[in-house]
Amino acid sequence: MSEAEDNDIFGLDSETEEGDVEMALMTDVVYSEELPTYKSMPKGQAVPKVERAEFNGNPDSLFFNDGKRRIDFILVYEDESKSASEKKGSVMRRKTRRREFFEGSLMNMGVELEATQSVVDEKLIYVKVHMPFEVLCTYAEVLHIKLPIKPNDLAPQSSTYNCFTRHFYPSEDVIAKEPEFFTAPFRKDQLKCFFVKDKEQFFTPAMRSRMAYYILSRAPYEVRGNVKKFGFNKLLDGGVYKAAYPLHDCRFNVKSKEPSCPNERFLLFNEWAHPKSFYKMQPLDLIRKYFGEKIGIYFAWLGFYTVMLTLAAAVGLCCFIYGYTTRESSTWSKEVCDPQIGGEIIMCPQCDKICPYWRLNSTCESSKRLCIFDNYGTLVFAIFMSVWVTLFLEFWKRYQAKLEHDWDTVEFLQQEEQPRPEYEAKCIYERVNPVTQETEKVPYTACGKCMRVSCGIGTVLFWVLLIIASVVGVIVYRLAMFITFSSNLHSHLNNRKELEPFKEYVTPQMATSITASFISLIIIMILNNVYEKVAILITDFEAVPGGCCMESCRGPKRRKVVGYPGEPVYWLGTFRNEECDPGGCLTELTTQLSIIMTGKAIWNNIQEVLLPWLKNLMFRHCTQVSSEKVIPRWEQDYQLQPMGKLGLFYEYLEMVIQFGFVTLFVASFPLAPLLALFNNLCEIRVDAWKYTTQSRRAVPEKAQDIGAWQPILQGVAILAVATNAAIIAFTSDMIPRLVYYWAFSISPYSGGSEHTMAGYINSSLSVFNISHFSEMKRPNEEITPYWFNNITTCRYRDFRHPPGHPNQYDFSIYYWHVIAAKLAFMIVLEHIVYFTKFILSYMIPDVPEALKEQIKRERYLTQVILHETNIQHFKELMKPIADNLQSEIEEPELDLKV
Repeated sequence: MSEAEDNDIFGLDSETEEGDVEMALMTDVVYSEELPTYKSMPKGQAVPKVERAEFNGNPDSLFFNDGKRRIDFILVYEDESKSASEKKGSVMRRKTRRREFFEGSLMNMGVELEATQSVVDEKLIYVKVHMPFEVLCTYAEVLHIKLPIKPNDLAPQSSTYNCFTRHFYPSEDVIAKEPEFFTAPFRKDQLKCFFVKDKEQFFTPAMRSRMAYYILSRAPYEVRGNVKKFGFNKLLDGGVYKAAYPLHDCRFNVKSKEPSCPNERFLLFNEWAHPKSFYKMQPLDLIRKYFGEKIGIYFAWLGFYTVMLTLAAAVGLCCFIYGYTTRESSTWSKEVCDPQIGGEIIMCPQCDKICPYWRLNSTCESSKRLCIFDNYGTLVFAIFMSVWVTLFLEFWKRYQAKLEHDWDTVEFLQQEEQPRPEYEAKCIYERVNPVTQETEKVPYTACGKCMRVSCGIGTVLFWVLLIIASVVGVIVYRLAMFITFSSNLHSHLNNRKELEPFKEYVTPQMATSITASFISLIIIMILNNVYEKVAILITDFEAVPGGCCMESCRGPKRRKVVGYPGEPVYWLGTFRNEECDPGGCLTELTTQLSIIMTGKAIWNNIQEVLLPWLKNLMFRHCTQVSSEKVIPRWEQDYQLQPMGKLGLFYEYLEMVIQFGFVTLFVASFPLAPLLALFNNLCEIRVDAWKYTTQSRRAVPEKAQDIGAWQPILQGVAILAVATNAAIIAFTSDMIPRLVYYWAFSISPYSGGSEHTMAGYINSSLSVFNISHFSEMKRPNEEITPYWFNNITTCRYRDFRHPPGHPNQYDFSIYYWHVIAAKLAFMIVLEHIVYFTKFILSYMIPDVPEALKEQIKRERYLTQVILHETNIQHFKELMKPIADNLQSEIEEPELDLKV
């Protein structure tokens, strides 16, 4: 590197070179002062060069060419000297200077590097990063990594659940059980206290990659005056490097020939990700060891959620079977289908001018279909699910506590999780810490924090308004299409003989609901993709990305306010509000939920399987090489897909949205848990397949729990009680039936003396005099059915006084009884369920007592071991001094004797 270029790195370059647009747009991570544990090159020191080495021809090698130094990370860049473009010469020079300075800083910090030219593309250079043992020890102490001090000889606890599930785990001959150790946070000055058999094996590959990532994120790449620019993430964004990733240990479908390779990727694919292993329990310890605690806790939560869904799915399936078998024996369904009852009831048109009169028994199949979901079994299932969700969350806390113990994250304190370098870079303002009363750096002032919070709230409100606008758009579509389907659907079905069998099932309301559901599904997918970009921008702006998904804002659909035939309700003064499906409002809600839930599951799985596979296939096709060439491990991994910037965010989001479907609207769709169970059985294997075969190895991260998703799940669980109570009360016909059975089926409202459901259909329909239609609303004569002769009244779904009554078309006493019963039902049900949830939460401790005792016991033994080891170490240090003192004392005594 020339002296001018060297000075340009260390000096303040005030002039912007022509063509330096790309690098000028790159937002630099700037630190105003030296940070602890960081080393940068003194001013004027020559930047060391990275050692170049040719590929040694071993495709399975995870080491430098000497076969001794392990590769902990890979950096990939394009050699600018191979580029033919001269317009971007200044940009290329700036990139080269920054890269060389960054690599020199790494070597100055003790990291060892080795560069190798690509076998596939000669423009690409792969920089292999190795962390020597001394450097690992230094940063293990910085990151408070817990390491073994002595084998744990305490007997492990067993349970009835473990005795049952152990038959579904992979054989220990294939995946060996991880040894148990007493552990303690690593300290370099107490190395002898730790259980070190082999220095090369003391730190696992996941630990080494985590520490390498920590250093790479904080190594300086440019010095300008008194400030330094840090972090390889910005070098990636600016194109200085093309990729950075830790290595997979082998190919997923072929074992490595290296004798020291554990072949963990191969084991994970065969025993976890392969479809043949769908019935097996997940090898969580190996997942955690290979990918880190953060990914491990995600798969642990997903697996636990799936296991708990089996109970909910079984009960929901029983509820569905009950409704299906009793649909023919339902009294109200029989009355609708009876030619003497439903066949004699003439219903009013459902829209103005173009909708005809119709007989009630034409909705026979719809009423039977409604009975499958709208029955007393649904009420029982809704209460059961409210209890189930409490049990799920409480038992997950207990299982999570066990994982914290097994994975050594019980004492994973906040100070052990290091702040992101992007956050540290913005800490340029000082404040007094209210706890320590010491001066500390913060990224913004009180005014700046207020501005950022305001921007975050504004973004959230914008998304809420956007969702509301989308919902209003779907509603307007429904109103417009309902009129179209009402005028054309039946005639189209009558003219097509092949569609004749569907005539009884496809109603204008059902057709409108199905098409609107697909439109809602498309809107959800579009908003999700846009939200990903917005979430990244908000995160970079250091604001909490608070948003709400369209599904979460979709509340339970209450009974529609439609007025009555003479005075219907209009939206925007133009569109007449559509009535519920003849089978009931619950049928439409069930249809919407089933379409959206199933459609999202199918689309998400296609995205997770097909898109990564196609991208990798296209990349391999574009970089084809002759079959004789041997491709090294790092180049094979470069051809895979990188991890997304949001990491596991969308994996959790997908499952939490599904959890909302399963709990919030389960009263309208008892099969939701069963569909969720089938989806999750696929989801676990799809995610496992994606991580092991299609993605580069993720950087291991530490995590104690599922983070912010836990309170979100608890909030959904609380909201689920209210939504299901509202669905049963206001969307289903259960409460009106119960009111009729207990109050209006006997005297004084009826002539009978015994409670019965007979006559319910007639009592639930009000009467309208067709002469009260205005000319703008009266049906056209050309669409009037042939059987409509000398009929003066029609019926509609409501509880109103008949024509001729002093308060004609006003709400009757039946209506107010039903409203009072609905409100009372909601209040009583919510209080009973909430009280039950509170009792269960109180009775089930978050951490089992036996586990608490075991944690205390292990903590005590760890302290004893460390204390004894320190005493022994102190004795060893003092022994030479004691011997010297003893010899000095003995010499005068000998002289006196002489």
